[in-house]
Amino acid sequence: MKILAFESSCDETAVAVVEDGRTVLSDAIASQADMHALYGGVVPEIASRKHVEAIAALMEQALKDANCTRADIDAVAVTYAPGLIGAVLVGLSFAKSVAFAWDVPLIPVHHVRGHIAANYLAFPDLEPPFLALAISGGNTLIMDVKGYTELQVLGATRDDAAGECFDKAARVLGLPYPGGAPMDALAQQSQGGVYKLPHVHVEGAELDMSFSGLKTAVVNLAHHAEQVGEPLNRAALARDFAQAVSDALVPRAMQAASLAGRKVLVAAGGVAANSVIRGDLERACERQGYRLYLPPLKLCGDNGAMIGAQGYYEYLAGHTAGMNLNAYATRDIAVG
Repeated sequence: MKILAFESSCDETAVAVVEDGRTVLSDAIASQADMHALYGGVVPEIASRKHVEAIAALMEQALKDANCTRADIDAVAVTYAPGLIGAVLVGLSFAKSVAFAWDVPLIPVHHVRGHIAANYLAFPDLEPPFLALAISGGNTLIMDVKGYTELQVLGATRDDAAGECFDKAARVLGLPYPGGAPMDALAQQSQGGVYKLPHVHVEGAELDMSFSGLKTAVVNLAHHAEQVGEPLNRAALARDFAQAVSDALVPRAMQAASLAGRKVLVAAGGVAANSVIRGDLERACERQGYRLYLPPLKLCGDNGAMIGAQGYYEYLAGHTAGMNLNAYATRDIAVG
C-alpha cells in the first residue's frame, strides 16, 4: 500500500511516499529555518504562507522521486494536529483536495504519533508494545505504546516543551535558531558542572515535568553576568542546561518503563537528536537491561515519511476521515 503523506505543522513543508508503513520511497522537505532565523523563532503567518507556496511543487517532487504516478497512490495521510493552526490548515486543506480529486481514503495523523512511527522506518524489527519518550519543540510526553494506534500518556510537561527551552536558551546565549544543534555543539566544548540549575519535581505526579523554571534560570544567569560585567562560560552553561533537561527526562522515562512493565524504550522528536540525552538514555537502558531504539538524526525532525508510516497503521485500524476533518492546535495523542 502506497501512501502519499503531508506534514506542515510548523516550519517544514514535507511530502513523502511510504509503502506499507515501513519503506520510504521518497521524502521531500522544504525548510523555512533560514527565514525564521531572522526573527529568532517561527513567525506563524510567514510559516503558513510559505507552506502555501511550496506544497504543490513538493508533492510533484515526492511523486517523481518515488517513481510513482497518481494512479499508484492508495491513500493520503496528513498531520491534522497538533501544531501552528494556520500551518496545519495548509497541509490539511491541500491533502483533502488531493484525496477528494483522486478518490482515495484520507487518513488523519497526530503529529507526535508520527514522530514515534519514524522509528518503524529505521528499525524493521520494532513493534509495540514499548515505552516512548517523545521530545520536541512543541511536545514532551512519556507514553506507553500498547499498540500501533493505542497509546496512553504516563507523563508530560506541565508548561514548556523541552525543545522550546533549548531554542530560548540558545537565543540567550547568542546562538542561531533553531537552537538544538548549535546548543549541542557548544555543549560538547565543556564538561559542565559549573552552573547550578533547577531540577523540578511535580508533587503528586512524579512522571510529569516542568521546564519553565529551567528556562528562566538560564535567562537570569546570562542577564546577571551581563549586568555586573562577569564573564559567562557559554559552553559550560549549554552543557549544564542540556544535562538538566536530560536529568528531567531520562530517569522519568526509566521509571515509567518499569511501572508499565516495558523493557523496550523508544525516543522520538527533534530533541532526541541531542547527544547528552542520547548518551544518558543509552547508559540508563544498558544498566537496566532494556532495549533502546534511537532514531537516526534525519528522522528526529519533522518529515513526511513519519506521517506516512503512522498513517498506514491508522488505516489498518480503520481510522479514516471525511472532507469535514478539521485541524487542531492541540489534541490528545490518545485520541489520535
